[in-house]
Amino acid sequence: MAKSKDVHVVAPEMAVAFFRDIMPFSALDDATLNDLARHCRVDFYPKGTRLLTAGETDITHLYLIQRGGVKAFIEDDQGEVTLKDFRGVGAYIGALGIIRGTPANLNIETVEDTFCFLLPREIFINLVEQKPSFAHYYLKSFSEKIVKTAYSELRHHKVSTRSGDDLYLFSVRVGDLVKTLRKISSETSIQEAAASMAEFRVGSLLVFDPADEENIVGIVTDRDFRSKVVAAGLDYKLPVKEIMTGPVQSVLSQSLCFDVLLTMMATSIHHLAVERRGRIIGVVTSHDIMLLQGHSPYYLFKEIRGQQKIRGLYSLAQKIPEVIRSLIQEGAKAGNITQMIAILNDHILERMLTLLEDEMGPPPLAYCWLLMGSEGRREQTFKTDQDNAILYADPANEEEKNTAEKYFKEFAVKAIDHLVNCGYPLCPGEIMAINPKWCQPLSVWKGYFSKWIDAPDPAELLNATIFFDFRSGFGDYKLAQELRNHLNVKAQEKDMFLLHLARQCMGTRVPLSFFKNFIVNKDGEHKHQLDIKRQGLTPFVNFARVLALKHGISETNTLARLKALLTDEFIGRDIWKLANDAYELQMQQRLIHQLRQIEEGTLPDNHINPEQLSELERKMLKEAFTVIERLYSVLEKIYPVA
Repeated sequence: MAKSKDVHVVAPEMAVAFFRDIMPFSALDDATLNDLARHCRVDFYPKGTRLLTAGETDITHLYLIQRGGVKAFIEDDQGEVTLKDFRGVGAYIGALGIIRGTPANLNIETVEDTFCFLLPREIFINLVEQKPSFAHYYLKSFSEKIVKTAYSELRHHKVSTRSGDDLYLFSVRVGDLVKTLRKISSETSIQEAAASMAEFRVGSLLVFDPADEENIVGIVTDRDFRSKVVAAGLDYKLPVKEIMTGPVQSVLSQSLCFDVLLTMMATSIHHLAVERRGRIIGVVTSHDIMLLQGHSPYYLFKEIRGQQKIRGLYSLAQKIPEVIRSLIQEGAKAGNITQMIAILNDHILERMLTLLEDEMGPPPLAYCWLLMGSEGRREQTFKTDQDNAILYADPANEEEKNTAEKYFKEFAVKAIDHLVNCGYPLCPGEIMAINPKWCQPLSVWKGYFSKWIDAPDPAELLNATIFFDFRSGFGDYKLAQELRNHLNVKAQEKDMFLLHLARQCMGTRVPLSFFKNFIVNKDGEHKHQLDIKRQGLTPFVNFARVLALKHGISETNTLARLKALLTDEFIGRDIWKLANDAYELQMQQRLIHQLRQIEEGTLPDNHINPEQLSELERKMLKEAFTVIERLYSVLEKIYPVA
């Protein structure tokens, strides 16, 4: 422990007054506070004093800042600060190390002249052991700090940096990109509008109602002039309202550029109005965001959309890991990353199937290419097997039935082969459109789900859960919507089916021993490793699926399901926060593990050796795993185990 300049025995009433103002001491009774005051002292530390050194200092006291402030930080092997946190009046120092019986886990240094109350370690431990609410406060605080700091450590220590590859998608607000608002009246002629765009050197103009200049009713872009005026031979004297797109879609000025980029890529809208305090302040374009950095996902998106040959998609799909690598390096959370992977994968699929339709001719019936499992949940990582199927409209007669079967069989064979060449491996369980069982008309698919729900066989249901996360990947989404409505109605009618799903969910053992040690493989190829997908993430996926089906929620993404359950008040905010953070932290660890394997030239997997993680990462993972028990307790109240 650092030597202070002055040591003072504190007056008991002064200490009691201080304790009454800070959590969790303020919840203690007067007798306990008076006893604590008798064991306290006040120390003074000048600016720049090192109080604790990570991995070295034995923590003998809990520090409580009475005046001044400190910084907490980690240094890497080169002495570079990779994690920084500032703490002021009322904050504590050393609680985690005392509770765990370990040396300091962070460096602590005063940033100004600082006074601290010092409470002996033994006294603090007694409080933690005897006062449940006191212990809960610190455990909750540790959890929040883990959530806040884990991404930084993962990013800096697990992903090597590359010069010139910095991103700004997660730091720049879209409002910062807007310059001058350019707008015209809806009654302005097309010719005048074109002249204005040329004068201002812009690619779009907002269009307002002549009766109210603040009322933006649409947008006109240079593309509108090419496709709607020049190509169509439209009269230049017509008002611009004849070619504008309205109403204009907008985003809030405080939105991060990454979120706006996702919106553009998901909707194929390249010009969005920017809104601040209810007013449109300008336009942001895909080009504006691309200029932020050199390896924008939008470049790859444009290449995919513009590809004219299926074989040209093979190499583009292989570029996705590099785009994702950059997002991880910049600090994207797992939910952002899996969203981006899903969008890029979806565009590869959409372009490939569009070109395949051009090659084979139009399908005989409306159809929908279904995505299931992690693809259906938009939770793909670097290791993504194919899980797909074809759902098509019911044939009107035998001839139509035979024609459809022949077409979709050939279509599926070619599509799956192209996907393999794009780098998406075959599903070992053959849950793919080339399996005749999973290439069927709507009525057959409804029959499948009715059978699984009406007479749930535990063994069959275990394999069928992958289908409950389906979504439309390409084609007529209304077919998938009708099937989803059928599933939701049937599921809510059959509580026994949900009971089986819930019990299967609770059957996955939490990968921690009684003494909170990791449960890993004892032998075999993955000795000393645990499967973070099966043992850690799957219980969260299963929990969200059960409650989503119970309450008729059509979302398939796990985080979106949890948010919908919170919004509709089917789960409490505390459970949602714990589950959301624990899931994201595990997914982050999984993504970085797989990225590191790719950079080492090995195939990505889900097997992690806890001993190769940092102390902070192990702590993070254990806390995430303990949340599984909380989820099981929620399910047990709804579906008690007999």
